Amino acid sequence: NVIIFLLDDTGFAQLGAFGGLIETPNIDRLAAGGLKYNNFHTTALCSPSRATLMAGRNPHSIGLGSHALTAMGFPGYNAMVPPSAKSVANYLEETGYVNYAIGKWDHTPLYEVSQVGPFDRWPSDEGFQHSYVFMAADVHQFVPVMWNDHHPEPHRVSEHLDHDLADRAIEWVTGHKSLQPELPFMMLWASGSMHSPHHAPADYIDRYRGKFDQGWDKVREEIVANQKRLGVIPADTQLSGRLDVIPAWDSLNADEKRLYARQMEVFAAQLEYCDAQIGRVVETLERIGELDDTLIFVTSDNGASGEGGLAGTFNETYVLNGMQTPFDANMRALENWGQADTYPHYHAGWAMAGNTPFKYFKQSEHRGGQQDALIVHWPNGIEAKGEIRSQYHHISDIAPTILAATGVEVPDEYHGVPQQPLTGVPMNYSFDDADAPNAKKRQYYEMFGNRAIWEDGWKAVTIHGNRMPWETNVVLPFEDDEWELYHVAEDFSESVNLADEYPEKLAELVETFDEEAWANNVYPLYDDMIARLGKQQDRLFGDQTDFVYYAPGAFRIAEKASAPVKDRSHEITTTVDLDGTEEGVIVACGGMTGGYSMYLRDGALHYDYNFLDGVHYHLTSGPLPKGETVLTFDFERTGPFAGTGRILVNGEEIDRTEMPKMHLATYSLAETFDVGLDTGTQVDPGYGGTTFPFTGDLDRVVITLRD
Repeated sequence: NVIIFLLDDTGFAQLGAFGGLIETPNIDRLAAGGLKYNNFHTTALCSPSRATLMAGRNPHSIGLGSHALTAMGFPGYNAMVPPSAKSVANYLEETGYVNYAIGKWDHTPLYEVSQVGPFDRWPSDEGFQHSYVFMAADVHQFVPVMWNDHHPEPHRVSEHLDHDLADRAIEWVTGHKSLQPELPFMMLWASGSMHSPHHAPADYIDRYRGKFDQGWDKVREEIVANQKRLGVIPADTQLSGRLDVIPAWDSLNADEKRLYARQMEVFAAQLEYCDAQIGRVVETLERIGELDDTLIFVTSDNGASGEGGLAGTFNETYVLNGMQTPFDANMRALENWGQADTYPHYHAGWAMAGNTPFKYFKQSEHRGGQQDALIVHWPNGIEAKGEIRSQYHHISDIAPTILAATGVEVPDEYHGVPQQPLTGVPMNYSFDDADAPNAKKRQYYEMFGNRAIWEDGWKAVTIHGNRMPWETNVVLPFEDDEWELYHVAEDFSESVNLADEYPEKLAELVETFDEEAWANNVYPLYDDMIARLGKQQDRLFGDQTDFVYYAPGAFRIAEKASAPVKDRSHEITTTVDLDGTEEGVIVACGGMTGGYSMYLRDGALHYDYNFLDGVHYHLTSGPLPKGETVLTFDFERTGPFAGTGRILVNGEEIDRTEMPKMHLATYSLAETFDVGLDTGTQVDPGYGGTTFPFTGDLDRVVITLRD
């Protein structure tokens, strides 16, 4: 059996076994009974890491050079894993494995997430016979938007999604082994926790009150001391300096300290809760006698995330639209931070601490963005227990390791399609040989223009435009980027830049990066993230202007698969035969983090546009006539992401409002477009807590774009 416990946005220093201050006893127990790899690397972002994990091939070579949300037409970035690069699950399935995908599935383009697919990039086509997943970068942990295989799960409220994921894993594993105990399985268990939104049960949050009042500077010092004591970093490792953009903790005022400490308390609670759910799955394996013969991996998809910016955020949609969250807005959410009415992310200072001893964050190709903890546990296959391995490895190496452990070979052809060779190398040689030399000799990296190359203990790296991950709307020339040079075989934390001392070595490595980039479809580079995110719907709809959605089946459609109304004049219309008792949602897109909703309540037509920080542009009609009635919302664009909204009844204007600020790129990452109800969380808090289904006879909703 094989299980991959894939964590989200969890830094090298956030697990207890790697020196962190958060309680993770179940993961730590796996580390004590297995191996800790302290020189393991990812792509620095979720989508490409997850695709690379499954395919065992470099991300750009399979079309996932960046996030599926920022896909563009070039081969390295189209978010379409080719049939020539099938996953490790596909190859195992051919030999009889039954495979299960649970949790986050993040490398399918959102415009393909609907009941009609296409399903080529869903778990079902990557070798997973069963899946219970959310098809997005994140999801509300208390009101999750989930898919059972190809079927949308009905709206529900959860204790916490991680608990549900553990329940499903336990159910599937025990059922599987009851029916065919000799039949092996593979499971991808991918929590969305530690990515925004940072949600945790209240009793877990209470455990951490006051635990981080010392601030991120002192926490980094405590962690690096722990890491040296545990041996997960070399004893002579320098703690990298605090970045200039991150304020010293002692320079903050009392309110800032109170807010930012609370943000970290909630994150810690979420990680401990996730650890408890992993523990439930592991305990079940032990109870049914399967633990010793199950190859378990625990790792993350990238380093800790600084995307919350320099104040954190109670609503991550700010960052997705190229904005920073005002401190005062965050303070208003302080008491409820981590509860269901927030969608929070912590301050980048805590991500810096989570990536100790490294600098930078998720998205960066410095080690803070792409060096992650890896734990491998397999009692029947690994004699060593509780040891550390320092061989250089990459997330593309996990699939080859699984294939080597199971004795499965990559076929020359899969269902008639010739297969690309794996670029990853198996790690099995290091299982019982701590001193084995590196099997991997070279590895390139690129993420949003950040680039790096590692070869034989040396690393060249550049952070494009010195752009921080919370700066999503920065576009700068690539030729102005400054490359740095580190001898990481001796400088574990990338603290001593040797570019001036060894310019020839730097030039050699930059040339090597160029070779790897051309070989793996890295070029061309393009750094306008907001444009790439905002144009996803254009890839699906082209010049289409008319959209008809029929009730009751048009629901749980990904925002990027719905009519592209942002920054365009448009009209939303339906005709309803009214008797005066009808109420409920006609159409909605988005949720509590942003979006729009058109609905009936108290005998009137309402249109609500949910912007940010409690700003709602709301229109209402007053009493509606009875009989067949045409209900319309009309938006006239008057400037970039601004315009005039009107509601009309039978063609007559009833109300209008100016809408001076609107979303640039997205309302949310997980919320959907729905006709006849508002699934997930709700756009308008006036009917929040319920999907507010339409009670009348709703036929269709027509959306027409005018420009």
